[in-house]
This record gives sequence, C-alpha cells and structure tokens, in this order.
Amino acid sequence: GLHTKSTERYSTERRPAVSFASRLKHAYNAFTNQDRSPDWNLGTSYASRPDLPLGVYSMDSSIVNTLYNIISIDVAATPIRHIQLGENGRFEFERASSLNDCLEFAPNKDQSGRAFVQDLVHTCFEYGAAAVVPVDTDLNPRESNTFEIKSMRVGYVTQWYPDHVKVRLYNDRKGEREELILPKRTVAIIQNPFYEVMNKPNSTLQRLAQKLTLLDVADKMAYSGKLDIIIQLPYTIKSEGLQKRADARLNQISEQLTKSTYGIAYADGTEKITQLNRPAESNLLAQIQYLTKELYARLGVTENVFNGTAKEEELAQYWNRTVEPMLDAISIAFTQTFLTKTARTQGQRVKYLKDPFRQVPPSKMISALDTLLRDEVISSNEGRSYLSLPPAPDDGADALQNANINPSASTALDALPSQATPAQDEYDTEPTDGGQNGV
Repeated sequence: GLHTKSTERYSTERRPAVSFASRLKHAYNAFTNQDRSPDWNLGTSYASRPDLPLGVYSMDSSIVNTLYNIISIDVAATPIRHIQLGENGRFEFERASSLNDCLEFAPNKDQSGRAFVQDLVHTCFEYGAAAVVPVDTDLNPRESNTFEIKSMRVGYVTQWYPDHVKVRLYNDRKGEREELILPKRTVAIIQNPFYEVMNKPNSTLQRLAQKLTLLDVADKMAYSGKLDIIIQLPYTIKSEGLQKRADARLNQISEQLTKSTYGIAYADGTEKITQLNRPAESNLLAQIQYLTKELYARLGVTENVFNGTAKEEELAQYWNRTVEPMLDAISIAFTQTFLTKTARTQGQRVKYLKDPFRQVPPSKMISALDTLLRDEVISSNEGRSYLSLPPAPDDGADALQNANINPSASTALDALPSQATPAQDEYDTEPTDGGQNGV
C-alpha cells in the first residue's frame, strides 16, 4: 500500500504571526534546555558505533579492507528503489511505499539509505552472506505475508536451519547485538557473488589475508629494537658453572645498553661480537604481490580503478564484473522476500537505477546530452537535472522536441495543402486489417 508521512519536520508554508511573548516562551536551546540529569540512565554507551559491521580480519590498513570499502562505496552510489514496471517490462515510476522510503532515506535511526547499502555490501564480503531483517512492521511477518516495512537492519547468519536462520543483529533499543531465529521467508539473504574468491577456505583473498598477517608479524619483529648479535666468549661453555657465567655476562651487556643514554657497552678484548645486520631471505612480499594481482583479475578490478586513472574500458569492466553482480544480487533478494507474488505479478520490483553519466567526463557528457536532446530521447529539463540545474519554467522544457528545429516552421509546413495522391484502393487489392500490432 501507499505510505505517506503524517507529520513533516520542516514546512515551506508561511506560518501565522506569533507574538514576542509566545516566541520567548516556546524558544528552545540545546545547551540550556537540558532536562536530563547526568545520572539519568540512557542505556549502554560505547566510544564507537556498535552497529557497524565487525571485521573478521584485524587489518584496518590492509588492502583487504581497502578493497571492501571501495567496492561497497561504488555499489551504494547506485540507488536501489521500489519501482513499478509497465506492461512491456519497462520502468515507469518509483512507488511511494514504506519500503522505498527505507531504501532512499532512513532504513533505521542510525543509517541513511546509502550507508545502509554500504553496510550490507561490507557485511556480505566479510561473512559470505548478509541478512536484511525487517525490524519494525505494521503486521507480524510470521503471520502475514502482506506487511509494510518501517525499519530494517543488516546482520549476518550464525546458524543455518532448513526453514530458519539464526541472525546476529544490532538491537537499537538496547544498544547491543543479539541473536534471533527468524523464518527464511521474512529475511532477505544476500549471498556474496564472489564467495569462491573471497570467503571459501584457501581462496585467493583468504590466502592474501594470511600472507598480510605474516608480513605484519615480520615487520614488528624487524623493528622491535632487537640488535640480533652473537657474543663469542673466550672460553667454552660445557659445565653448568660456565653456563651461569655466560648468562651473567650477557645480562651485564644488556644492562649496559639499556641504562646507557647512547646505547653504548664495553666488552673484553678477548670477546668477539658479531652483528646479524641482514635478515633472512624471504619471498613473502613477492607472494603478496602475486596474490594481489590474481585477486584483482578475478574480481575484474585494476589498480587504475583505485588510484582514479582508469580508462573507460577499465571502468566498464569493473562495473560489469564487480559492481553490477552485487547490485543484482541485492535487487533479486529484496524482490523475492519483501514483495509478494501478487505484487510481482502487478509489475512491482526492487531494482537498481544506473546513472549512465556517472563516470562520464564533463566534456563527453555535454556531447552525449546534446545528441539525446536532438534525437528527442530526453527533454530539456531531464538534461538539466544531469547538470544539477533547476528545471526551466518554459512549458516546452518538459516535451520531447529538438530545440534546433523551429516549431513554428514545422507548423507552417503542416498547414500547407497537401498534393493530391492516388487513392489507396488503386494500389491495394486486398483489404487491410491492420499491421503487426493490429493498428
């Protein structure tokens, strides 16, 4: 059904005149009008947002999290809407539903529509599947298939059952994550289309993550302040007494280096000190570079996409092989779960709306818009919307017409008397019952 808001926060209508005494009485200031004492129980508090997805890998600065972040941002940049299709399967308009309101504006009290999709994609990459749960509905989803979604959250599946799933979800009323057992038909489960590359055991990304962890450990050991030296004493260490004497000498040198301001220690003339100034050879970095290139190739991503120098062909490949499969998986899961079979029969869908000019340079955009305007594919106001300009007040700005053709001249030509043409029946020997479409 249609979903309309009963109240509005802001209004452009002129308000009636209010007296100075009334304004003074009802005025509000966020700092001075604090009616809650510091001891008021506001619930559980955190230094960071607890509703954000928890990473499986503790590599905040690694290439894995960077890859997740870039792809999720690009997917969230494409709007996903509840739309209406025509009889021929073409897009007609966005439906004014509560589901569309969640997708566009506020799916919950903590996220916008774009942040919600970004959270969804990031969770899908982290855990292999994401679960979108309707939290607030007008009817109980367990008892009715026709319900309106007022708010929804992204979680991940911890247990799989034949007809149910256990989902770990953030409860915004308690400020904590909880596990809920829900029917599968009420939860939109989005499977990661790159599961074989990202989440499968011993996959390319899993191997890369392990190598990056080993590289971090090696870096910490290399820069931990160790000297890596060997001290050759002038006597053999065979007895327990000589072993204790060697340990005492080692502790004495360590204490000298620690207490010295400049890290200086003395040694006996018969002692020989050898420093290991070269680490052992390792091909760990070469393996990481190889796995990174292999991961990019399997995802359809190039390094130029990340640094902003990708060409048109690279961007098209990135869209077709990386962004579009994720958008398609989300759209299909939402359509299957949140729209009934009757709604789908009526032409309702949850689809992503691609902006064809999003990655087009300004010079090429102007040329493309000019071609579409002259070919009467878009109107002038539709072209102005791509340039972030307000619609023109002209009546003809919303019409499909070529601005390079004078409409008055075209009207004058139509007004001229047409030359006599032979009658139709002189050429047609059979009656006409209509064309291919019966017209």
